[in-house]
Amino acid sequence: MKKQPIYLDRNENHFGPAPACFKALQKKNFFKLSAYSRDFARGVKSRLSERIAHDFGMDEKQVLLGYGGEDILKQAVHCYLKEGQKILIPQFSWWYYKAIADEVGGIKAEYPITEGDFSFYYDIDGMKDAVKKHNPAVILISTPNNPTGNAMGFGALHDFLSHTGDAIVILDEAYTMFFNTDRSYVKALIDEFPNLLIIRTFSKYYALAGVRIGFGFMGKNLSTFSKFSARYLGYNRLTERIALAALDSDDYYNDMRIKMVSDLDMFFKSFNQLPGFKAYRSEANFILVKIPEGIKDAMNAYLKERGYIIKFMNEDGLDQHVRISLGTQEENHMLMNLVNEFVAQHSGK
Repeated sequence: MKKQPIYLDRNENHFGPAPACFKALQKKNFFKLSAYSRDFARGVKSRLSERIAHDFGMDEKQVLLGYGGEDILKQAVHCYLKEGQKILIPQFSWWYYKAIADEVGGIKAEYPITEGDFSFYYDIDGMKDAVKKHNPAVILISTPNNPTGNAMGFGALHDFLSHTGDAIVILDEAYTMFFNTDRSYVKALIDEFPNLLIIRTFSKYYALAGVRIGFGFMGKNLSTFSKFSARYLGYNRLTERIALAALDSDDYYNDMRIKMVSDLDMFFKSFNQLPGFKAYRSEANFILVKIPEGIKDAMNAYLKERGYIIKFMNEDGLDQHVRISLGTQEENHMLMNLVNEFVAQHSGK
């Protein structure tokens, strides 16, 4: 039987969910499958939204649930972006941002992300200028950003949010917990900025992409979206149970996080020792690397032949780059060995 390729191009978490998530699936309860949730009778959407609200110290009514983070993102754009209105997105960003805008006839405008010596960073003044120039109805911020891996610190984020006017601001924090486990700022931002929606997911850090669980926090001006996204018959009771088990498994995920941060550093140092390569610091579960010109096809073929798939970028300004999702520590080190072998074999060509 042919060995399955190792996909390091999808930003999935190869460490897998905490053991408690599998134990949660083993609990048999006919009622959980055959009956709708009755959590609404207690004045909450679900046990999961109730738990998240408790963990973040906010009112449960400010917490949203969705079929993955992108479900909430898509709903929000469809709710607040009308045909002909502008949506402001990062210069380098997830392709899905543009796709959602196209679905409602929105006009896409970009704000700058600047390349530094060994990292990308948000140009806050440039972002403010873009708001003045375009007067967008919706602004998307991804921190950490995909594919560049850079994050925006609280001070810079607060500064920018103070200059967004009446726009609806969607803060995509899908990757934030790999480097940032602080929860305290979430309530502070939501309370201060009523047009702010913060989106998170169980797909990345919690390694639960396959069960599709997203959640978010909304400011007080987003009551329309609260109704737009409501599910009066409740949510998936099995995925809710799995998510709750993940939230109870801090030790497992913290150990995983430490290993991933270590391997990000390994990739950063190793690639930057290779002639013509340039790796950028990342605060997500992937790393962006600029590769020498003329080797893309050969490198892609070499790695694929050995069962490793990474993302070869073709976006404007990033067409000479690869994005590598972190795998297990064994997979990460094996990939780096293969890259070193490839470079050694092709250095004289």
